[in-house]
Amino acid sequence: MTLLERARAFFLAVPGIDGSLDLARRRAATGIGAVLLGLVAIAFAWAGDSAQKIFLQFAHVHPYAPLVLTPLVFGAVVLITQRWTPAARGSGIPQVMAAGQDLDLARTPMLSMRTAIAKLLLTVTMMLGGGSVGREGPTVQVSAAIMVALHRIFRVPVTSGVLIAGGAAGVAAAFNTPLAGVAFAIEELAAAFEQRVAVLVMAAVVVSGLVSLSIAGDYVYFGAMHQTLVIGSVVVVAPIAGIFGGVLGGMFSRTLLGFARSTHPWFLAIRSRPVTAAVVCGLIVAAVGILSGGSTWGTGYESTRAMIEGQDGVSAWFGPAKFLATAATAVSGAPGGIFAPSLSVGAGFGQLLSYVFPDDPMPAVVLLGMTGYFVGVTRAPLTAVIILMETTASRGMIVPLFLTAIIADAVSTLVCREKLYHGLSRGFTTKTAAPASTA
Repeated sequence: MTLLERARAFFLAVPGIDGSLDLARRRAATGIGAVLLGLVAIAFAWAGDSAQKIFLQFAHVHPYAPLVLTPLVFGAVVLITQRWTPAARGSGIPQVMAAGQDLDLARTPMLSMRTAIAKLLLTVTMMLGGGSVGREGPTVQVSAAIMVALHRIFRVPVTSGVLIAGGAAGVAAAFNTPLAGVAFAIEELAAAFEQRVAVLVMAAVVVSGLVSLSIAGDYVYFGAMHQTLVIGSVVVVAPIAGIFGGVLGGMFSRTLLGFARSTHPWFLAIRSRPVTAAVVCGLIVAAVGILSGGSTWGTGYESTRAMIEGQDGVSAWFGPAKFLATAATAVSGAPGGIFAPSLSVGAGFGQLLSYVFPDDPMPAVVLLGMTGYFVGVTRAPLTAVIILMETTASRGMIVPLFLTAIIADAVSTLVCREKLYHGLSRGFTTKTAAPASTA
């Protein structure tokens, strides 16, 4: 049997498919989409890193210039977003979740290529201005938009599984973490996770992961961390990290939901002047960046990696300062993700926790701080554990990570009952009215 005949037999062997052409179009749309989004994720990462380096070099030469530049960038980006691409605002994950619940939204500008391109350019611009943004959330929205576009080109119906697969592959490509992409799809993007969706998700994740691996190489995002904790330290440090992270992460989520949806007159007044509010947020980010020596600008990747690798030199105020900078950036409504900044905030608070337990390895305690805070914000414990295990190669910390994540999830629920991304997704659909008591 020739290769062509085997391929034809493979297509025709699938039960429930009347024509091999329809199945071939579906597989082509998913496969080509996964390759493209993998390439886009790599290009986006390069552009974001380059923009961040350019800003840091500029700030080093002109240390007080961000007091003018950063507020102007924030205001300009929010003005452009509000006027021409409102669907590109914020993280990008809530948009994909909203479209997954209401497929009619997939045919709106929310997941169009025009919005996707604007999302990429505006997020990079925020990095050029020193904004505390990440690229993981935007990558999810862009990946879903690519999948939608390819399915339209191949005349294949767009389903919730297509959006879930695109979003999951986006997370996998952004962090070089295939397992985390699948976990994120299960915990956040999919309300009802069926077997056929699981296969589609894993196929998209594998293809995008292979593209990233072949071009960027097999790298560990935050660097390898080989330290572990003894059982006596685990039963003490992990619960404290979970409680600490759950409270702080829940407060962050509650703040964002309040600014996004609360009907309190104070919040309504701020939302009525989005550009002015963005300029004020930019001024806060600039001031915090100057006071912290520039460590809070951008994703915070360098400081986080230094702590994971046990290096000295990161200020003890990095965690609180990064928390303030990230909150101000997110509240501004500008395009940009909160994944990487949240991990950096958690690392900073984990560093503070390591001072309380000086006899335990600092990188291990920092890792628990990252887990606790990230779960407190996203309420996705499985995703958090897998992301940190894959980005730090810390397989020996799997039990402490899970213990911290479970406790942080429970504590965050007490502080902010609604999950952050689910709450924000309500702002992109007219089917569900936002409750006035959220904040």
